[in-house]
Amino acid sequence: MLRRQRIRSGAWARLTVCLLALTASLPAFGGLWPDRFGGFTRVEASPATPASDRALWGEYGLEEAEQAKFTAATGGKLAATAWRFRDSTGAFSAFCWQVPPAARPSALSKQAADAGPDLWLAHGNYLFRFTGARLESTDLQGLVEGLTRLEQSPLPTFPSSLPAEGMLPNSRRHIVGPAGLERFTPQFPAALAGFRFGAEAHLAHYRTPGSEMTLVVFSYPTPHIAREQESAFQRLQGAMVKRTGPLVAVIVSPKDPNAAEKLLSKVRYQAEITWNERIPTRRDNIGNLILNIFLLIGILLAFAAVSGLIVGGSRTLARRLFGWKPDTETIITLDLTSEK
Repeated sequence: MLRRQRIRSGAWARLTVCLLALTASLPAFGGLWPDRFGGFTRVEASPATPASDRALWGEYGLEEAEQAKFTAATGGKLAATAWRFRDSTGAFSAFCWQVPPAARPSALSKQAADAGPDLWLAHGNYLFRFTGARLESTDLQGLVEGLTRLEQSPLPTFPSSLPAEGMLPNSRRHIVGPAGLERFTPQFPAALAGFRFGAEAHLAHYRTPGSEMTLVVFSYPTPHIAREQESAFQRLQGAMVKRTGPLVAVIVSPKDPNAAEKLLSKVRYQAEITWNERIPTRRDNIGNLILNIFLLIGILLAFAAVSGLIVGGSRTLARRLFGWKPDTETIITLDLTSEK
């Protein structure tokens, strides 16, 4: 009995050593980044955890974050961080928040910004930050093809309702819940925003001739809800409010009410209607229908003629070559040439 226990203990020890060796031989952690993309090869990767504002990251739907180092085919080095969110709106919101104020738009993508040595880029439900070697469009294409659990749902359209004139660069913020409202616009109570109705908000800072002001536009599922929320916002002290469709635009305590009124007048809701119109095809043409009917009749006639020739020809050949006479074959003939 004691010997059996020793044998089992030795077997477990050897199995443990094998598992440890196998684990040590596995490649470095890499859950988000592919091994290669474009002209870059991954050297190492490790999980990344937000150091602050975890409530806001969670509200945007952050699922996983990872930092990695790459070497370029040209010899350069690239340090990068990737954040994957639950949906595209979360990545878009984080992009608006994380891009530095001095960043410039990048030609690499619609949601890309150059900030000195850093390149910020949002694609689908991913947010990226690259530092070091510069990326080309072919590199980005290779990266997109290697992403896992990529989600590319449409982004909110109502942020385009905010006027572009006078807007401070990179001052946009997208708000999807109370944490973002408290972080970016603490003057609005969370209960007043109406996130329980499925609301979202988008804000931007504007420079006017006399001062700066913040415009916040709340989007609601229906104009009826927006109308009720408009009355609630009007009770907020110092607030100037305008409703257009399902949108409610608010400026709180502006130093120049006239400039605020002009800015609010530029906020307009434009409804987007998707019309699924059926495109006629050749099958809907009556002429093509008749032509196809005659074509089908011709095919059937040709099939019948060919089938008859095959059956009749095979029977004739069988009689002449092999003298075959079916027992059941009876033919009624009329002797019209005989004279009686």
